[in-house]
Amino acid sequence: MSKYTPPVLQMTSASIDEQDEAMTAQMCELAQVHSKSSLKEADPQLRNLIKKCLQLRNDDVLYDALERARETEHAAWLTLKEQIEEAAATVYLKRDGGITLEVNAFVIPLFIRTQGGLDAAQTFADQPAFELLGASLQQAGLESPKAKVVLISHAYHLDEIDGITFSQLNEMVRDAATAMTDKKISATPAIERSISGWPAASFAADDAALELRFLLGFALKDTRDSFYQVPRKEADADAWFDARAQRFEQWAAMAQPLVQRCLMPAERTSRIDFLYQDLFHGGKEAGMAELAMLELMASLHQACQTQQTAPEHTSATIALTDLGEEVVLRISLVRSTDQHLLCELDKSLDPSRVLAAEIDDVLDALQSIGIQGQQVSAKKTNTGGKP
Repeated sequence: MSKYTPPVLQMTSASIDEQDEAMTAQMCELAQVHSKSSLKEADPQLRNLIKKCLQLRNDDVLYDALERARETEHAAWLTLKEQIEEAAATVYLKRDGGITLEVNAFVIPLFIRTQGGLDAAQTFADQPAFELLGASLQQAGLESPKAKVVLISHAYHLDEIDGITFSQLNEMVRDAATAMTDKKISATPAIERSISGWPAASFAADDAALELRFLLGFALKDTRDSFYQVPRKEADADAWFDARAQRFEQWAAMAQPLVQRCLMPAERTSRIDFLYQDLFHGGKEAGMAELAMLELMASLHQACQTQQTAPEHTSATIALTDLGEEVVLRISLVRSTDQHLLCELDKSLDPSRVLAAEIDDVLDALQSIGIQGQQVSAKKTNTGGKP
C-alpha cells in the first residue's frame, strides 16, 4: 500500500492579494475605532496585526493602510502612524522573573557645514573619539546609566535613512537586541544592509556645503527603570521633558568636537548643529522638516539677491493654497517700495502637525533672514482644480 501524501496547499497571487486587502481593511477599521476611544493604551488587536505584518516583512500592507487611513480620517491616520512607528522601532524581550527588556532605535540629526562637503571615506577613522561619543550619551544623562547603548559608526545620509522600511527597521532592532544580549559576538545583517552608501556629492572643493546626516543608535533598557518614567501629570511631564532638552543642549555643546573628529580629519573645520535625539521616525521627520525649511530660506534669500533687494526691504504674505493634489503654504515675497513680486514659493504641510505651528515656523524663518513685513492671509486660494 502506498503511503498517503497530503496535498500541498498553494497560495495564488489572487488569494495573497485578498489576504492583504483584508488585513489592510481591518487595520484601518481598528485604527478608526481606537482613535475615537478614550483609551490611551494601544489597541492589542491593532498592535498584534502590525506585529504580524512586521514579522512577515509585509510593508505593502502597512503603507497601504496608512495611505487609506490618511484619505479617510485624519485621527485614524495619526493613530495608525503612531502605532506602526512605535512597533517598528521597538522590540520587547521577556526574561525570567517577569522582567521585560525594551530595545529601541533612535537617531540624532546633524546639520554639517563644511567647505567642500563630507568625504565618506574619511569618516569614523578616529576610534577613540567614537568610543567617547558613545559613552557620552549616558554620561550626559540622555540615557540611563543602567541601560546599554550602542551607536553605529556611520553618518547616515537622508536617502539611507528614508530607504529603511518599517519591517527593515524592526529587523535592525532585533539585530541590535541579539547583539546586546548575547554573550558571543552576533552578526547584524539588517544593520549592515542599511548602510547602502551616500549618493555622489556635487560640491566643488571650495563650495560652502550644508549636509544633513543622522547618527543611529540603539538602547537596551529595563522597562521598570525609573529613569524613563514620564510623570503622569501634564505640568510634571512638561518639566521632565524640559529638563531632558536642557541636558541635550549641554551634551551637544560637549559632543561637537567629538562628532567633528568622527566625521573628518583634524585639519578640516566644520560647524555642526544638532537636532534633538528622538526615536527613529520622529528624528527622521524632524531632520527632513528642518532641511525643507533651510532650503526655503535659501531660496528666499537667493530671490532677494537676484532682484538686488535687501531682505529688510521686502514683505511676505503666507496663504493656504489648494493645488488639487495637496494643500500647501504659499509664500509670496514682494519688494516693499513698489510691491513688485520677487518670488512665490510653496511649503508642503506636515499632516501630523497643527497648521498654526507650521505658520509660526515659517514666520520665524522669514524673520531670521531679515524679512520684517509679514502677514498671513485668512483666505484659502485655489489653483489646482478642487472646487
